[in-house]
Amino acid sequence: MAQPEFDDLAETFDFLDDWEDRYRHVIEMGRDMEPMEPALKVPVNKVDGCASQVWVFPRIEGEGAHARFDFLGDSDAMIVRGLIAVLHTLFAGRPVAEVPSIDALKELSRLGLHDHLSAQRSNGVRAMVERLQSVAQAHLDRAEA
Repeated sequence: MAQPEFDDLAETFDFLDDWEDRYRHVIEMGRDMEPMEPALKVPVNKVDGCASQVWVFPRIEGEGAHARFDFLGDSDAMIVRGLIAVLHTLFAGRPVAEVPSIDALKELSRLGLHDHLSAQRSNGVRAMVERLQSVAQAHLDRAEA
């Protein structure tokens, strides 16, 4: 189940009539996103599999399954930065235990992004989702150990 913020985003996308308006909205979301410090743009935070430069820095508050998931992200491409903001709307603030089981591609399909992104961009979104979910799973695995 999606976050209320993501449901609001899906409603906004339903309201916007054409893809160009949606595209502009995604870019605007990226512009409004919290900036990522240059010191965090290091190889360990770089997401492989993206056509653009992409970094994500997880911020998990709390311990174990009750911890809350959050992250910072950035890209050298404005549309990708916007896609990071869309993923932030989907994942941020959730209990870390929920993050690995979110069907992100199904949720994102509600926005119609897949139909309008290049294959490389779609692969990049999948790579970002996999990274975020693997970080959350690693946190849970450490908590169980």
